[in-house]
Amino acid sequence: MLANELAALLPRMRRFARSITFHREDADDLVQVAMERALGRGEQYTEGTRLDSWLFRIIRNAWIDEVRSRIRRDAVFAPEEEGEHVGHDSLEAHSQRLAVQKAMSLLSEEHRMVIGLVLVDGLPYKEAAAVLEIPMSTLTSRLSRAREALQKLLSEERAAS
Repeated sequence: MLANELAALLPRMRRFARSITFHREDADDLVQVAMERALGRGEQYTEGTRLDSWLFRIIRNAWIDEVRSRIRRDAVFAPEEEGEHVGHDSLEAHSQRLAVQKAMSLLSEEHRMVIGLVLVDGLPYKEAAAVLEIPMSTLTSRLSRAREALQKLLSEERAAS
C-alpha cells in the first residue's frame, strides 16, 4: 500500500527537506505538501521504480514553487532561533552544527540540494541525478564544487573564531 510506504520514508523526506530549507517549520510544511501531492497523484508513481526518488523530486519541485512564491510575495520568514538546541548537546557540537548550518546557508540552492541528496540522505549519484533531472556528469561536478565551497566556508569560519 502506497500510504504505508510513504510513511516509512517520512524521516528521510524530512531530513532532505531540512537540508534545503534550514527551518524546521518550513521543512515540515514541505514534507506535508509532498505527502499531499504523492497521495493525490499516486497514479503517477510507476510501480517497480524507486519511491524515494519520486518523493525527493516532489519535494524539490515543491521547494522551487515555494521559493518562487516567496519572491513574488517579497516576504522572508524569520530565521529559526539559533539557540533552539541549547542544553541538548555539548557546546562544541552545537557550535559545529551552527557553523555547518551557516556555511550551508551561504551555498547556492543547487549546491545545497546536491549536498542534501548525496551527503545528507546518502542517495546514490544516479538517483540524485534523476531527482534533480540533471546528467550524472553535472551532478558529480556540482557535488565536487559544493564540497569545495563548503570546506572553504567552514575553514574560514574556523579561522575567524
